[in-house]
Amino acid sequence: MWSLIAPISSLLGGVALLLLGNGLLNTLLTLRGVAEGYSTGMLGLIMSGYFVGFLLGTWLAIPLVRRVGHIRAFAFCAALGAITALLHLLLVDPWAWLCLRVLYGLALVGLYMVIESWLNAQVPDDKRGQVFALYMVVNLGALAAAQQLLNLADPSDFLLFALAAILISAALMPITLTRQIQPSVPDVMHTNLRQIVGVAPVAIAAASLSGLALSAFWAMAPVYASLRGFDATGVGLLMSSAILGGALLQWPIGIYSDKHDRRLVLFWVVALAVVVALLIAVLPSGPLLLGLIFVWGGLAFAIYPIAVAQLIDQLHRDEILSGSSSLLLVNGLGSVGGPLLAGLLMQQFGPQALPLYFAGTLGLLAAYTLYRLRHVSDLVSEPAGHFMPMLRTSHTVLELMPDAPPTDEQDNPDLKPLTESP
Repeated sequence: MWSLIAPISSLLGGVALLLLGNGLLNTLLTLRGVAEGYSTGMLGLIMSGYFVGFLLGTWLAIPLVRRVGHIRAFAFCAALGAITALLHLLLVDPWAWLCLRVLYGLALVGLYMVIESWLNAQVPDDKRGQVFALYMVVNLGALAAAQQLLNLADPSDFLLFALAAILISAALMPITLTRQIQPSVPDVMHTNLRQIVGVAPVAIAAASLSGLALSAFWAMAPVYASLRGFDATGVGLLMSSAILGGALLQWPIGIYSDKHDRRLVLFWVVALAVVVALLIAVLPSGPLLLGLIFVWGGLAFAIYPIAVAQLIDQLHRDEILSGSSSLLLVNGLGSVGGPLLAGLLMQQFGPQALPLYFAGTLGLLAAYTLYRLRHVSDLVSEPAGHFMPMLRTSHTVLELMPDAPPTDEQDNPDLKPLTESP
């Protein structure tokens, strides 16, 4: 295992530090917003700004890397991310925060793209599946650990914002110290969304509606927990429970989906997530609620990777990257509206509106999937793909999927594995 980790340890270290800072900042901002008296509708709008920036950054990051290279682009984006984290303290105003969230989304997608394109360039074709899984473990582990950093200080203090900025800045260290040759800049994948909708409509629906649901979770679950009476420690525990559920339950769900009708598995996963969300809406705070949050996270986090695997089932091998890129775009578009919609509902009906929003959003997906199962046959054009646990990051991570065709970067003899020597 060490022989696999050692060449990419600097990249994994960089992403772990980045996600520690990012995970802390995202939860911290919602708690500070509640303390400042921002309405849930306003908080939803603010947190939607992050997804707007992330979506815009999908197109802007590659020109930046082409202009200045991977390391300088990473340094630029890390500096922008750290600056925006600290500016939230200096500009305590909801509209200023909205602009800062857009800027932060732009910065984060650039950081993701640099790490993932570099990681993809260093990994042999036969190791992509293992590295992809390891990378997702680091992502989810860092996000879960970041929630526990909330215990170090009160959200109204300077310390946690400073710590988030320090961690984002620290991600620069393992990346900028390397002497290895930078990879070539990836090309932007062309997508034909209309064709993908015709080939795999269930996957498109799952990607968009899971984006609506999970973006609302990331943005508004801390607000929900705070309004339910949780302190900062309790908010961190609730968020960690959902993230750990997503990390642990994706594997058995994915293995099962590889052996059965993927659409049927998707239906039951979504239907169970709806039932669990309804139970969350009526239960009082306590250990049982946290247990249900754990289960809901495991089910909800599995929806997008099931959609990716179901799409791969329908495509020829040389269409996988383009098709997966389309799915990522649809998921991003759905993510933009989730926090705002959930925030407005919570403003109108209280914190219980959030799990009801989850139930309604995913209920639409369950109904559509059931309709497709009963009335439309699934046409598989290639041998079935394999489920891989994943989070929505940048387009370049798609090339690490074991079902994706190899790229020119992976065959570039000039690229050497990363080492830890500065």
